[in-house]
Amino acid sequence: MKAILLKKFGGPEVLEVGEIPEPTPGPEQILVRVRACALNRADLLQRRGKYAPPPGESDILGLEIAGEVAALGGNVKNFKMGEKVFGLVASGAYAEYCLLDQGMAMRIPERFSFQTAASIPEAFLTAQEAVFTLGQLQPKESILIHAGGSGVGSAAIQLARCVDAKIFATTSDETKFTKITAFGADEILNYKKQDFAAEILRLTNNEGVNVIIDFVGAEYLTQHLQLLQTAGRMTLVGMMGGSKTEIDISMLLAKRLQLKGLMMRMRPLAEKRLITQHFQEKWLPLFNTGRLFPVIDSVFNYHDVQAAHRHMESNRNVGKIILTFNT
Repeated sequence: MKAILLKKFGGPEVLEVGEIPEPTPGPEQILVRVRACALNRADLLQRRGKYAPPPGESDILGLEIAGEVAALGGNVKNFKMGEKVFGLVASGAYAEYCLLDQGMAMRIPERFSFQTAASIPEAFLTAQEAVFTLGQLQPKESILIHAGGSGVGSAAIQLARCVDAKIFATTSDETKFTKITAFGADEILNYKKQDFAAEILRLTNNEGVNVIIDFVGAEYLTQHLQLLQTAGRMTLVGMMGGSKTEIDISMLLAKRLQLKGLMMRMRPLAEKRLITQHFQEKWLPLFNTGRLFPVIDSVFNYHDVQAAHRHMESNRNVGKIILTFNT
């Protein structure tokens, strides 16, 4: 089968199309003929040698797929050959065929294309965990969501809107403001031109916010502790601004703050199955009504994977970048 191979670490130029054997499904797995997959920041890190796949998983990049069932493991009873499915994988998505655990597999809604379905799993499952399971966002509370134009950021804004939260979002590109507003953000801040923390304090009469979804890490941690209200919660889902810093822990004690980390890829399969089940029951039906919607920035053929990675690294995208495998 065709796959995007990573023979050495480096920039987008190290990615190349090659041939490898098709994987064989285990008892609980489905072999999916991949029609579309989506890029994630984790792919860029793995390409640079900074984020290895979990032990025993494929070295092929990619965390989310959409396609057709091509083979079934011996214990798979709920899916049939040829069914259209999508889901989250630990690796292996940048290929014509990929293994998907049956507990992670979801049927593609009728009106969704493969490209649309591929844009959902990583963004919305991560957002669900960050905003509600860990962030514990309650109706009418306030939330700051960084990277409002990213896949997870755009999904988190939509989910927070479903509980009528007051939503603050950040971006570095004012051309993205209109689109981020359409996701449901109430206030959008350009963090390169504004002191986002000072501006949010001004807009909230110095009260701050209840929840923060952070992709930045060390660079913003002190500001985030100042922004959180008493009993506030912060979910850290990225470290684009570094992993090491010093903080005044007295703020944690005095304000009873909670700081939580989230890394979906390394979680046990049993947990990820439960996360997927919860998403299917609570949120997936809202895609059929249009209350939630996938956000696709651009679509590339898999032969153009280098250009797709360069586009993500430019930070110009709003929503998901998709690779197609229609050969």
